[in-house]
Amino acid sequence: MARTFSSMAASAPEGEGMARRLVDLTQPLFDGIRGLSTEQKATIADVGYNTTTLHLYSHAGTHMDAPLHFVEGGDTIDNVSLDVCMGPAELIDLSYAEPNSLLVVADLLPHVERIQPGARLLLRTDWSLHQGQEDFRTHMPRVSPELASWLVARKIALLGVETPSVASVRSGMKAELTQVHQILLKAGIVIVEGLVKLHELRQETVELIVLPLKIRAGDGSPVRAVAVED
Repeated sequence: MARTFSSMAASAPEGEGMARRLVDLTQPLFDGIRGLSTEQKATIADVGYNTTTLHLYSHAGTHMDAPLHFVEGGDTIDNVSLDVCMGPAELIDLSYAEPNSLLVVADLLPHVERIQPGARLLLRTDWSLHQGQEDFRTHMPRVSPELASWLVARKIALLGVETPSVASVRSGMKAELTQVHQILLKAGIVIVEGLVKLHELRQETVELIVLPLKIRAGDGSPVRAVAVED
């Protein structure tokens, strides 16, 4: 019997096992969003079909960083392992984090048993709810260098955040931005930034699918990120 999927949930027919719920963790991309502009190239009225040229920044919207983003000669987005991009992910609730705060090791210690080698972590801060507000890029809670080094020592595989960056992108904070990215990317940790709707997840552990475009020699790529819950 065929299954019918909606954008948010999928249910198996009776007798075919447990229902699944899909949550789209991806920001919509549209003309005028930071990092994307579009140009209409053809229309149905003119030639019988619609086509559009996309002028797309490699780190627009919900996106993945490749080591090359901050590491000279680092690996590229087309070489990111798909095994890392798909699999169980641990949702860590840090929604209490204050604006402009640094996330430190003490914030994750209560969850340490879930942070094992190869883990995929999703840090819930609810900061995606600030999209469109003046403070979205200037006052986000962010990963401290201390926490980045600790995550490397824990040998996690993937780190996903709701903020536009794991580190501050404010003017004058370039040293922190570079340091945190280099700590994580030099260790081969996949970084996913700009996730949304982590507050809608109902389980601490979800199946994560987050796939980048296969851009040869790319430093990053927008992704489609989806969580699957039982």
